[in-house]
Amino acid sequence: MTPKSHPSGFSGLGIAPGLLGAIGRLKFTEPTPIQRRSIPVGLEGKDLIAIAQTGTGKTLAFGIPIIQRLAQLKGRALVLVPTRELALQVDAEVMRVGRALGLRTAVLIGGASEGPQRRALEKNPRVIIATPGRLVDFLEHRIVNFSAIQILVLDEADRMLDMGFAPQINKILAAMPTDRQTMLFSATMPSAIVGLARKHMRLPINIEIAPSGTTADNVTQEVYFIEKEAKSQLLEVVLKECHGSVLVFTRTKHSAHKLNRYVRNMGHAAAEIHSNRSLGQRRDALDGFKSGKYRVLIATDIAARGIDVTGIELVVNYDLPSNTEDYVHRIGRTARAGMAGRAISFATFDQRNDIRDIERLVRRGLKVRSVPALPLDRFPRRLPAFVTEQVRAEAPPRPFGRTPKRQTGRNKRRR
Repeated sequence: MTPKSHPSGFSGLGIAPGLLGAIGRLKFTEPTPIQRRSIPVGLEGKDLIAIAQTGTGKTLAFGIPIIQRLAQLKGRALVLVPTRELALQVDAEVMRVGRALGLRTAVLIGGASEGPQRRALEKNPRVIIATPGRLVDFLEHRIVNFSAIQILVLDEADRMLDMGFAPQINKILAAMPTDRQTMLFSATMPSAIVGLARKHMRLPINIEIAPSGTTADNVTQEVYFIEKEAKSQLLEVVLKECHGSVLVFTRTKHSAHKLNRYVRNMGHAAAEIHSNRSLGQRRDALDGFKSGKYRVLIATDIAARGIDVTGIELVVNYDLPSNTEDYVHRIGRTARAGMAGRAISFATFDQRNDIRDIERLVRRGLKVRSVPALPLDRFPRRLPAFVTEQVRAEAPPRPFGRTPKRQTGRNKRRR
């Protein structure tokens, strides 16, 4: 018995001819696995839970069903995302397909003026893309109405819960019409997602392209064990070895700001992105990183799922993530669209258990690299022990005999 073959391209998924034409004009020829399995379910109007690693084309997996179903329905679709960057990314991707079909969207995000967002809502958009905080603000002030919502998408649902948006999500879901289609997309499947699905979804179809926590096969994953004080010197060596674009993750916004100054001092074009930056500054950083204006982008986890840049050569976990699952989302920024990539983590010696947790999550061992000879720090501070020993070994021998005492100003005056 011959195995059943998949239909070639998007034509066998139940997509309407006009939408297929729009997809073809964008040179999308073959659906990704998550798109192939999710689009038919979404087009049927069924509730859906889709688990797939980052960079696998999830936006079109729900975007295509939204566009086609809204052509048949009178209502609206709402897409909830965790960050401003991801909201703008989803809007751009959906509009690439929907613009030719007259689709109108509105993006509701914090950190931007409310005026343009209010005016966008007044134009009766068919799709609203929003972050939970701004959407709840608009809901409480009766600026937005959910009565016409026919389709709800929770994109990067695990990340929204990790960021503490559970109260806002519950408030939004409580205001939603019960007769709706709900599609949930996530990279991992924690218990909180299971509870959310049981409470707010109707017999959802479960699709899992890879086991929860799976990373792309073509990402080389490595780790350096190093003292905390020597991380910046090691980063300098790594940046010299790598010639492409580099995304560096830190745990705090203070560290990102400080490291950005350090990297610029090395002579690299760098930018930072974190919650202390304005929306305009974050857009400039992302756009500059995409265009090549900035070779190095230093970010906190707020950007782990909002950066959709093809061709990132290296991801550096300068600080290990506080949440082990975030490791998957961080390194998912490289090796996108089937390309090869590399991920390096800097771990202190007391973080060996954290590395083991990561290895259990991704089901593979991280290659341990030997720390190379490091340059001296650019900012004066206490050097780690092994760097101090390196400096001592390379220093010229001291002459025999007594070393003359350093003359103070007082001694000089006496003479």
